[in-house]
Amino acid sequence: MKKSSDTDQSGLCRIPCDADVETTVNHLVDVLNDQGFAILARVNHAAAAAKIGEVLGPTELVLFGKPQAGTPLMQTNQTVGIDLPQKMLIWEDAEGKTWIAYNDPCYLSNRHDIDGHDQLIENIKNQLESIAMAVRSGLS
Repeated sequence: MKKSSDTDQSGLCRIPCDADVETTVNHLVDVLNDQGFAILARVNHAAAAAKIGEVLGPTELVLFGKPQAGTPLMQTNQTVGIDLPQKMLIWEDAEGKTWIAYNDPCYLSNRHDIDGHDQLIENIKNQLESIAMAVRSGLS
């Protein structure tokens, strides 16, 4: 499968999506549930902005995880807990395009000096990309 995400200097992987934010987030939650992830929170940043009288384009964050993956990393360096659980941000840009973004696990591994878990990091990276691509392809 051709890689369809871009990772930038900040360690974010970004994938364009054809559906609106709400539809994309709902599908993401379905995919995560189907794959046995715990959905820990769903944060609607636009709704929070509206509560203080501000306008923010559609923007939602979904926090999810599996302790089987995160615990070994935290046992190596607990600071990785600042970046766990995993999360995906779905937002609409100024041109009306929907995006999915998530942290590149390799970036987080470097940030937190995680050694000895190369295969786990690679598995997490592949799974996050697979989730994002499943969401994207399920909306086409």
